[in-house]
Amino acid sequence: MKKKGLQLLFLFIGLTSMSYAQKIKVLDGDLGALKGEKIFNIEYDYSDMGVGKFKKEKEYVEKKRAEYNEKYKDEDPGKGDRWAESWVGDRVGRFQPMLEELMNKNLEKPGVYVGNEKEAKYTMIIHTTFTEPGFNIYVTKKPAMINVVVKIVETNNHDNVVCTIVSKNNPGRTFGMGDFDTGLRISEAYAMCGKGLGKYFAKAWK
Repeated sequence: MKKKGLQLLFLFIGLTSMSYAQKIKVLDGDLGALKGEKIFNIEYDYSDMGVGKFKKEKEYVEKKRAEYNEKYKDEDPGKGDRWAESWVGDRVGRFQPMLEELMNKNLEKPGVYVGNEKEAKYTMIIHTTFTEPGFNIYVTKKPAMINVVVKIVETNNHDNVVCTIVSKNNPGRTFGMGDFDTGLRISEAYAMCGKGLGKYFAKAWK
């Protein structure tokens, strides 16, 4: 019975970890119109982002901040405040570099580069619309996940939108039990997003 119980537990963990299927599609515009462009600027937008069961990111952050400050007030005072700082700081320090690294790796074949290139004719605006932080509580785990909308606009005129793409259900998970860090799980979601978008663009611009 004990062996069967463990088998069921691992099956549940496996099914939980594979619960997201990445989907990418063009909402409007024509990616083909950008074929031949070799450099793109990139910008990030986290406004109006839902997090988990919260429609507003602010509500999620304030709840977690208060929980951590209360739970660790004796052994680690201010932990909630530091967590809230990391929640925002990880965007520049971890998430964005992961997305760009994986996107550029998959854009090598068509010779396209995406990065901080203010002189590029076009800019990719990566708008994260939803983040699922996931969890790992030893006996079970849930991967992180992000949804993004990508608008490719003229750098000097953001109102001129050439193409809009949606990338949904980008999973963030690591193998084994090493993903207790929320930032690590979400970093992997951005890596998967960058990889998927890079492949999608490379196919359109080959």
